[in-house]
Amino acid sequence: MLCYGFLIYFVTLFSSSICGKDIAGWGLVGNPVGRARPCKGNNDIEAVFESGLPPEEENKYDLQIYVNFPKYSRVHITFDSEATVTLHDKSVARISTFGSEFHITFFKSAPALHMSVKGPNIGSVPYPTRIEANGVQFCKEPNVGFLDNILQGYKETAHTVSTVKQTGCGRRKVQHTELIFNGQPTKPGDWPWHAAVYRLEYASAKYVCGGTLISKNFVLTAGHCVTINGAPVLPEIVSVILGKYNLIGGDVATQERLVHQVIVHEEYYQKKLDNDIALVKLKTEAIYDDYVQPACLWNIDSIKRLPAGIVYGTVVGWGLNHTEKLSSELHQVSLPKIGEQTCLKSNPNFFGRVLNYRKFCAGYTNGTSACNGDSGGGFLVFIPDIAEDTSANATGAWYINGIVSLAVSRTDAKICDTTQYTLFTNVHAFTGWIDEHIRIL
Repeated sequence: MLCYGFLIYFVTLFSSSICGKDIAGWGLVGNPVGRARPCKGNNDIEAVFESGLPPEEENKYDLQIYVNFPKYSRVHITFDSEATVTLHDKSVARISTFGSEFHITFFKSAPALHMSVKGPNIGSVPYPTRIEANGVQFCKEPNVGFLDNILQGYKETAHTVSTVKQTGCGRRKVQHTELIFNGQPTKPGDWPWHAAVYRLEYASAKYVCGGTLISKNFVLTAGHCVTINGAPVLPEIVSVILGKYNLIGGDVATQERLVHQVIVHEEYYQKKLDNDIALVKLKTEAIYDDYVQPACLWNIDSIKRLPAGIVYGTVVGWGLNHTEKLSSELHQVSLPKIGEQTCLKSNPNFFGRVLNYRKFCAGYTNGTSACNGDSGGGFLVFIPDIAEDTSANATGAWYINGIVSLAVSRTDAKICDTTQYTLFTNVHAFTGWIDEHIRIL
């Protein structure tokens, strides 16, 4: 039997027995400490945080301002969300609030200001957006989101992902020879895995989101599509229509299914739409035919067969069109994946707060975008049967790589800004969670 030893940061020796041998044991004496600049371009302000803390303590950090504060100095601080602030030295200053702003008044001079900042809930981190001292603005460019990537939350289970190639999924049964252009109507049968999710509101069923059929029993969608105030809705008020093409009637090959169970990810966080993913379990199985088929679930081997270069995915839905109304027929658009840095630079105030490794950015900034009404639908990538086959008649299957999750809102209306990129839930980060519930082999 092999025995491996790992050195993790700092260790101290104790008597112990490892791998059946009496040896000097080891134990952690502290978690690694990280430092960040909450305000870009200002090295006098520093955030100090400890990684590896329990989930209920991850949303806190120390905020330190290395400026000499004379007696009677006043500091005003505003955060982007609810916060609790505690001064480290109560002998030199006192703190109070006025509305959402913190006021700190010094009754003695001090060489610096040290305080702890904590959010109200797990995963909720308050970030400073304004720091003013004695009339001088110290935080002209807030670095909102500097802790988001290290938050881990509760992780009581782990999963391995099957690398077995799926068969019988992601393939159309109805073939069309007509070319379909971005943003134009599709043809019935083009996207047989796309589902329409409805919710009962005031005694009538209302279309709320798209979804993707991934087995006879399960539809994959966004968590925000099947929750109210962050909590899953009752399955009795949700229904799914498969094989739908016309949003308002006129279809002849649809299958309507009631819902047995709504399964929202345990770490779904409504405020930032983190872990924005859900499974809808159907009461009765879908029947596969020309207009209803499952998409393939993204796996670790999928990327290996893609041609080199930019990854494009297709999003379909009845989302808002150029008239700002839901489309009556199913539309499609092909969107490129965008690198994290490009996405962040395009709108740091927005994407800096919500982008993490479980999401990805895609789209254009020219008015071609996923929009309201497309939420929950899939970002489908075509994987050729022959690796890197780019020929016009290449055979292959469509794999769901993302879920339409979040977009920047316009300033003049509560609809998406099509000149901004769109955020998608990264399905690859959740394949283990999905497997746990649907047991894909």
